[in-house]
Amino acid sequence: MKKIILEFCRRGMVACGFGPLVLAVVYLVLQNQTDLQTLEVGEVCVGIVSLTVLAFVVGGMNVVYQIERLPLMIAVLIHGVVLYVCYLATYLVNGWLESGVTPLLVFSAIFVFGYLVIWLVIHSVVKRNTNRLNRALKEKQNQA
Repeated sequence: MKKIILEFCRRGMVACGFGPLVLAVVYLVLQNQTDLQTLEVGEVCVGIVSLTVLAFVVGGMNVVYQIERLPLMIAVLIHGVVLYVCYLATYLVNGWLESGVTPLLVFSAIFVFGYLVIWLVIHSVVKRNTNRLNRALKEKQNQA
C-alpha cells in the first residue's frame, strides 16, 4: 500500500505543475468568451490552488490501475467518480458552474460522455495493439 501511495504522490507532483498553466488557458478562454476583464486577487489565488490540487489528483489517480487485485471495471469506476467529484468541486469553487439542478445535470452529462469517449478510444487502441502483438507472436511461433 505504501508503494501505491508513494506512486500516487510522485505522479501527482509531476502533474500538479500543469494546473496553473491550465488555469491560464481557462482564464484566456473566459476573457475571450465573456465580459471578464479583471480578476480579484482572491479569485486568482483560489484558481491557482484549486487547479494545482486538481492536477495533482488527476495525475495521481492513474495509479488505481496498478492495483492488480482490483478488477478493471472497479478501477474505472473509482477513477471516474474521483475525477468527477474533483472536477465538479473545482468548477463550483471557482464559480465556473452555477449552482442548480440544470447546470449540474449538463455538467454531469458532458463529463460522463467525455469520460466514455476517452475510454472507448483507449480501449480500441489497446485492443488493436494487443491483436497486433498476438499476430506477431503467432507468426514467430509458426516460423519456429
